Amino acid sequence: MSWKRGGRGYHHGNLREALIRAALELIAEKGPSGFTVAEAARSAGVSPAAPYRHFRDRDELLVDVALRGFELFAEALEEAWNEGRPDAHAAFERVGRAYLAFARTQPAYYATMFESGLPHGATPELREATERAYAVLRQASEALVATLPAKGRPPASMVSFHVWALTHGIASLFGRSDEGRRKLPMSPEDLLEAGMLIYLQGLEPKAE
Repeated sequence: MSWKRGGRGYHHGNLREALIRAALELIAEKGPSGFTVAEAARSAGVSPAAPYRHFRDRDELLVDVALRGFELFAEALEEAWNEGRPDAHAAFERVGRAYLAFARTQPAYYATMFESGLPHGATPELREATERAYAVLRQASEALVATLPAKGRPPASMVSFHVWALTHGIASLFGRSDEGRRKLPMSPEDLLEAGMLIYLQGLEPKAE
């Protein structure tokens, strides 16, 4: 037995993948809360009952989409970090740019990961993938903080949350590839670089 869409056969072995692809197309068009399982089934070219062999409801389908997104996101950040080479500052800047690039080039994944309302611990796998991505930001922050004078050095965990908030805010407001993007007289990358420069200057101990 097979299902067909656009001349391609969908068999039991790749139905799950077909539904995830269909969901991504619908999310790009309508957002993560703007479609139904029935629409995903129709888009994938299968019967309305077929998705329930793999997913209990839409949220369960969204969890799989978010999981895939966080896995790709973590890979992109890890590649950008490259174990902090050649130095912490250069590697840190690459991580920020990779974050913005992912939001711009993978809007459906990004929306599902951060705008669907799914708890990051919805499944152990999703929690692990989420924490893997955040671990890169934490490592980058730890390396960056280590370059500051020991006296008055801020906690790396605090820095990682501040950097995450700044980067995520810029990505969500100015780095989108959809109609939700705000206009800006500079690139999101330049805005992030300027914001980080100001932030890092604020972390430096003041001369007494």
